[in-house]
Amino acid sequence: MSEVASEFVFADRLRVAVHTDDPLRRNALCKVVTEAGHMIVDEHDAADIVLADGRPPPNEVRNVVGLGVADDRLRGALPRDADPRQIDAAIRAVAAGLIVRMPAVRESGFGAMGESEAHPLLTPREIEVLAALAEGMTNKAIARRLDISLHTVKFHVESLFRKLGARTRTEAVTKAAERRRSDTIML
Repeated sequence: MSEVASEFVFADRLRVAVHTDDPLRRNALCKVVTEAGHMIVDEHDAADIVLADGRPPPNEVRNVVGLGVADDRLRGALPRDADPRQIDAAIRAVAAGLIVRMPAVRESGFGAMGESEAHPLLTPREIEVLAALAEGMTNKAIARRLDISLHTVKFHVESLFRKLGARTRTEAVTKAAERRRSDTIML
């Protein structure tokens, strides 16, 4: 732990500057900070921590706890509706040299796809059956080519219909081709 961080870990009262454009919000945040046992200061230079609601002060990224700010340059980032315990914990953690992130604030990067966005995936065998359907083959011919039973071919065809939202063999092939075109990334 750095010398500066160890100095703040044991500090009971931190000097906090509150930065916001809304006077009502400033009063509410000042109340939260003072109730947590910290001291409000007006000068950002004299502050141990800057608590910023919305956008942080210009050119100020050291020891800033931002509320409702998704900026990776800030040491602390909380949702705008963070409760007083979370704000106090973030102030103390950032003063101790830690980085604070809440999952709701981080919007960059990859996330899980919603179910409505994803298409059901086709199995390798379903893709083989679909290719045979596209060639116009009968179930019996598909069974011979893939060396599987006729019942298994029927099962795969029904599964394709369900996953592609199709009612006929032609519709299944058409929908698969459309889906392939829409899922292709053009560079």
